[in-house]
Amino acid sequence: MEESKLAKILENHKKWIESDGIDGQRADLSGANLSRADLSETNLSRADLSRANLSGADLKEADLSEADLSRANLSGADLSEAYIPETILETIEKKD
Repeated sequence: MEESKLAKILENHKKWIESDGIDGQRADLSGANLSRADLSETNLSRADLSRANLSGADLKEADLSEADLSRANLSGADLSEAYIPETILETIEKKD
């Protein structure tokens, strides 16, 4: 995915989160190729990342709470200090 397009999606997602859904738009990154993307410290809570290719992505300190990560490829992704509630991890493990 082009960096400018991703930046716009993330900007709208931030507005959506901060306004409780009144402004902006929920990030729909389902099926997106985000391989090796720098998403460190990004708030991706409630984002749709289903089937996204996140292999090798930098997700350090990212907020993934309530994100849809079903069937996402997280191989080699850096998830150090990322906020990933246990329920999301259980869902990922069950769907693989």
